[in-house]
Amino acid sequence: MLRHAQTTTVVERVTILERATAGATDSMLAAALGCSIWTVRKWRRRGQHLGRPGLTPTLGRPAKAPLSTIPPALRETILTLRRAHPGWGPTTILAELRADPAWCEQPLPSRSRIAALFKHAKLTRRYSRHRDLPTPKPITDTHPHDEWELDAQGWMPIDGSGNVCLVNIIDGVSRFKVERYPCLNTTNPPLETYQLVLRRAFLTTGLPSQISFDHGTVFFDTTTTSPFPTRLHLGRLALGVAVRFTRIRRPTDHAKIERMPQTMTLQALLGQHWADPQRLWAGLDARREQLNQHIPSRTLGGQAPLQAYPEAAHSGRHYRPEWEADLLDLNRVYQYLATGRWFRRVKADSCLTLGGTDYSIGKPVRGQALEITFDLHQSVFLANVIGTNKTLALPPQGSSVADLMGELSHFLALPSYQLALPLSHEAWRELTYTQMLTGTDL
Repeated sequence: MLRHAQTTTVVERVTILERATAGATDSMLAAALGCSIWTVRKWRRRGQHLGRPGLTPTLGRPAKAPLSTIPPALRETILTLRRAHPGWGPTTILAELRADPAWCEQPLPSRSRIAALFKHAKLTRRYSRHRDLPTPKPITDTHPHDEWELDAQGWMPIDGSGNVCLVNIIDGVSRFKVERYPCLNTTNPPLETYQLVLRRAFLTTGLPSQISFDHGTVFFDTTTTSPFPTRLHLGRLALGVAVRFTRIRRPTDHAKIERMPQTMTLQALLGQHWADPQRLWAGLDARREQLNQHIPSRTLGGQAPLQAYPEAAHSGRHYRPEWEADLLDLNRVYQYLATGRWFRRVKADSCLTLGGTDYSIGKPVRGQALEITFDLHQSVFLANVIGTNKTLALPPQGSSVADLMGELSHFLALPSYQLALPLSHEAWRELTYTQMLTGTDL
């Protein structure tokens, strides 16, 4: 018996398509399902043209493009503004329209509808998933050298030595001034300089349990929303020193180190003349020693750091540059990487970048988004193509012992040290490394 004024179910429509594909005629299907031949013909044809998705049509009015009901001129103005200024979002464009005499008196669409228009016109930027680097919690400062704070002071002109950027390190508990290193003729010291500063601090004071950095480019990958650790970061982890980052726009996370530049400037630089950078360096070291041993601090109840905390003179974890290759443990690095997750999109050259190193992925996944994790058992990165079951294995690059040591590995390989005059930033680092390795003038 034929059904009248009744709709077919999705299951019946799929049955019509499958049986028609198998050779059943419209009349046979109509008799079997108890519906009209016209109904069978309609869904058979739709299924053959559109496939199974065509068997579940959307109810309601046909979909229209966003903002199709506003004046075409306004719609085109919005799109023109976006194309001319790709960085302008819906909020900015609404503000521009309200300030435009041609549109300020007209009804304007909402921010969300403008955003929908951008998406429909394919004028949106690709979304990058955000993922913070794994970082330990702040240590509840109880013992000296539980955590050091490191920060670079903006460059300042120093009489006799030119423009100098000073890198400072302080112990969070004892207020012990660990290091005060002058960087010559630069406003942004490179990664190699920070490696040297930390090695000098480790040599004289020992290794701390943890060190905190801000979000400078040498400490933190600022080019992506899921940053990968820098070589400076991984190198400290391999030495058994945990790394923590301050929170964004929270200067109180580095409250102690923020005070140190003012103290050292008043104590060692204000009104002083230093004939050359090497004398400046020696003067900073001498004044830092005075502050640590003899100058009272109100924070410490009128005592100097080493008077209040005699044990702050050394952490007890000894370090020598010659030992670094043996001290570096890549298992610590791998255990840290196993806790992270990164998102990258394969570039047009079929590569992706992790930690400044390019990994060749291959043309088949060019332009696709990847979710990357680290497999601790295989010691490889696993790059999953998002939305598929395809996973690529990528052996880690740029994280060997030699990579983490950087230029120190080259100095240790030299049979002797031929020094250049300390006129450049690189030559100054060479002089410092030579002094560290030969044990002179430290």
